Amino acid sequence: MKKISVLIVMLMTSIVSMLAQQQAVISFEKVTHDFGTFNESDGPVKCTFTFTNTGDAPLLIHQAMSSCGCTVPAYTKTPIMPGEKGEIKVTYNGRGKFPGHFKKTVTLHTNSVTELVRLYIEGNMISDKQQKEEPTEKE
Repeated sequence: MKKISVLIVMLMTSIVSMLAQQQAVISFEKVTHDFGTFNESDGPVKCTFTFTNTGDAPLLIHQAMSSCGCTVPAYTKTPIMPGEKGEIKVTYNGRGKFPGHFKKTVTLHTNSVTELVRLYIEGNMISDKQQKEEPTEKE
């Protein structure tokens, strides 16, 4: 009976050990997006960050937080299985608030080997007022 108990304990230990080694790994195609120069009147600008779970366990994004209220991330709440792709969609709306150059971050909290990942967006928004003040070219 002792031999069976020892065998069961060893088997359970090896199974737990194997499961503990499986981890999700989030891998992005890019972590920075530059919107370039755009006019405030163009409205909110959007971009998409694509990633792959290159690990061997389901990937979960627990939270996505932006550095300011003008930047809004949207992400999938369901697990991303190994080998599958997912997206983080980011919308920037500085209209009436933040003309000029900007650089904002979106911080992801995941169950990946790298638990915290930062994505960056930047650009230069020309305000409607600036646009009206600039001289137009004459033919």
